[in-house]
Amino acid sequence: MDTLHKHQLLFTQLVIMFHAATMQQLGKVKHPVTEKIEKNLEAAQNTIDILEMLQAKTKGNLAQDEDVLMSQVLQELRLAYVQEKQV
Repeated sequence: MDTLHKHQLLFTQLVIMFHAATMQQLGKVKHPVTEKIEKNLEAAQNTIDILEMLQAKTKGNLAQDEDVLMSQVLQELRLAYVQEKQV
């Protein structure tokens, strides 16, 4: 595997890891250790902020599929966050 392909896979894993963490923080999925729904909207907002920062810092340096993934993940997380804030 060449370095470029490896970095693309690692970037995808990173975005998916942040997505999973945020969904947990929003109370959308169970905590993997406690098996309980735990909501922490402040932590969720912080994780979304981290992804937004990554998007800004990597602008123009991502492959098209990486850029699409980042945009879709952020859109989904922002919507889920707004929904949880309204509850």
